[in-house]
Amino acid sequence: MSERRARPAPKNSGAKNSGAKNFGAKGSRKSVWRRALTPTSGSSDAPAAADEPPASETAEPPSIVQAALYRDGVRVSSPATLADTFRELREQPSGMAWIGLARPPESELLSLAEEFDLHPLAVEDAMEAHQRPKLERYGDTLFVVLRAARYLDAPEEVDFGELHVFVGPDFVITVRHGAAPDLSAVRHRMEKTPELLKLGPEAVLYAILDAVVDGYAPVVAGVQNDIDEIETEVFRGDPEVSRRIYELSREMVEFQRATRPLVSMLHALMAGFAKYGTDEELQRYLRDVADHVTHTSERVDGFRQALTDILTVNATLVTQQQNAEMRALAEAGFEQNEEIKKISAWAAILFAPTLVGTIYGMNFDRMPELHWVLGYPFAILLMAAVCTSLYVIFKRKDWL
Repeated sequence: MSERRARPAPKNSGAKNSGAKNFGAKGSRKSVWRRALTPTSGSSDAPAAADEPPASETAEPPSIVQAALYRDGVRVSSPATLADTFRELREQPSGMAWIGLARPPESELLSLAEEFDLHPLAVEDAMEAHQRPKLERYGDTLFVVLRAARYLDAPEEVDFGELHVFVGPDFVITVRHGAAPDLSAVRHRMEKTPELLKLGPEAVLYAILDAVVDGYAPVVAGVQNDIDEIETEVFRGDPEVSRRIYELSREMVEFQRATRPLVSMLHALMAGFAKYGTDEELQRYLRDVADHVTHTSERVDGFRQALTDILTVNATLVTQQQNAEMRALAEAGFEQNEEIKKISAWAAILFAPTLVGTIYGMNFDRMPELHWVLGYPFAILLMAAVCTSLYVIFKRKDWL
């Protein structure tokens, strides 16, 4: 890897302090900051260029989504290629480059690594993706991995994206894997407030962090609605609810993996305020983002516990239903056995006279008592006695 080109002193010293003074001279810095980072509903202004290409345009968007150079918080050019970006940044000693990439090929990342002296380990992570959220500092370059999330209403599921951010003294490089987050909105809001961009790459990083964290809010709301629906389905006895609980639990595991490390990352950034001379307004903003992340992480932990409890309740209800069904089957079997007993008893009672009548109905000439005068009354009495005896026996055994 070639040596990094010589540049003037980083903007986080002189230029940054100058920007902070101008920012404070305009009145309430906090209100300007909040106004720039809060999306305006119904705005008719369209972004100059999108960091997030529409999903309907192409299945594989171009890797260089947007590249722009800024000086004193104002966009001065929009290079079409990385080579033009490198050249123009060399010609703008006090400028800042903000390069947005989407699933870039290895050649582009290696070109960026050579130009901005990026650490090989960070470049390797950006190439492979599928990284856990983390914060690494390599010299004067900060490498941040974020997991963005968005809630898809149609399939009622959470879609996760991955974002890698390189932050240097005069550049910000974003490498996006997935549809989220929408960085075009971040860029547009920052460009509408040059006072914020004057604060340098740190301001861009914190704006990206805010966009990722704010993107968790719709996901939390969607998951809460899903849990409410699941609770209703559980008590209705929906047979498909177990599968839905399991799938949502898996999504909450992924959500925890996205939010939990982010809490410690933001606290690590806050710990370096004094060391790296972070602007006071950025400090307030980062603390606010940390609060939101902590709140989101606690909600996600609560969701997972709630899903565990719902799964337990569902298992209990299913067991109760199965026990009720088994009890009903047992009762039905018992009733069936009682009916079989009655049928068998009456069949045995009717079998005795049928047997006697069948024997003496064979019309043989030589049969005992065939011409006996008392034969017929005797046969009738015999059949009556046998039937009565069997009836008494079955009655005592509760078969009748």
